[in-house]
Amino acid sequence: MSIKFKTIAKGQPGVVGGGEKKYYAAPVMGGEWNIEKLTSSIEKICTVSGADIRAVLYALVDVTIDGLDDGNIIRLGDLGSIRITLSSEGKATPEEVGAGCIKKVRIIFVPGLRIKKMLETANLKKES
Repeated sequence: MSIKFKTIAKGQPGVVGGGEKKYYAAPVMGGEWNIEKLTSSIEKICTVSGADIRAVLYALVDVTIDGLDDGNIIRLGDLGSIRITLSSEGKATPEEVGAGCIKKVRIIFVPGLRIKKMLETANLKKES
């Protein structure tokens, strides 16, 4: 398999009219896989029923939310890990730092070793 990419033009951020444009590679997405597609693909390679697979995937979302809410990193083996990160304003003293300083709460996904290896060894193919 090859990861397909295309060329896109981007202007300079913050410059009226875009300024000088440069060209960058961007991945070509071929669609998306939803729960039904994931379920049918998993069903083909194991003996677990589609209903059981869907139940586990939906439960995974619920327990991941609970784990993150409790301040845990969620490690999903070869898939990777999920954790929360914060973006906040800097303050002069520790006492000044409070919940009001937090600008954004985000999720970071770090791929597992097998996914990292796939990315490192991927064949890249430019689409015309």
